[in-house]
Amino acid sequence: MILQISSGKGPVECRVAVGGIYRALKKEFSDIEMITAVKGEVEGAFSSIVFSSVQDLSRLEGTMQWICKSKYRPGHKRKNWFVDVSIIPEPEEISEKLTSDTVRIEKFHSGGPGGQNVNKVETGVRVIHTPTGITVSSTRERSQFANKQDALKKLSAVLREMNETNKDLQKTDAWSKHAQIVRGNPIRVYEGERFVIRGRS
Repeated sequence: MILQISSGKGPVECRVAVGGIYRALKKEFSDIEMITAVKGEVEGAFSSIVFSSVQDLSRLEGTMQWICKSKYRPGHKRKNWFVDVSIIPEPEEISEKLTSDTVRIEKFHSGGPGGQNVNKVETGVRVIHTPTGITVSSTRERSQFANKQDALKKLSAVLREMNETNKDLQKTDAWSKHAQIVRGNPIRVYEGERFVIRGRS
């Protein structure tokens, strides 16, 4: 699954919390891998980290709190900082590899000018992508083989475009959640510069 830790519109301390909480989670769940990150203005700080895990970490979704006096603003009284952890829906990857298992090919009679030969020879080709139901046809070329190649090329382009759209939607979803942080009833509370979970020694 894919998750995102975000500081939202919080100050530098929240961005430090994003980095610290990610490192703490990495120690706790060794399979975690960083996908992308937006660095903050100080060492180890991030406004956003998107990461993946093969484990079900849905229990981590929500607000996390970091309790620590700010070393960036010594006179600042506040010591509670909040970050958001969201599950990012994975993009639906559609295989662009066209095989006999994923494609059904139908032949049909081409219409239009061409004399007596038109209705006797099946030159038109319809290609159906069975996983998605997308249908592409081609009657542009004179031969059935050429029409088949043309239709497959079109289908491949459509599937590639769908994959790009799905990835863009994932990015949009990630950034829409980036600004949403709900305080109160945090899922976890970390304390100090070592980011120890409250209740654990």
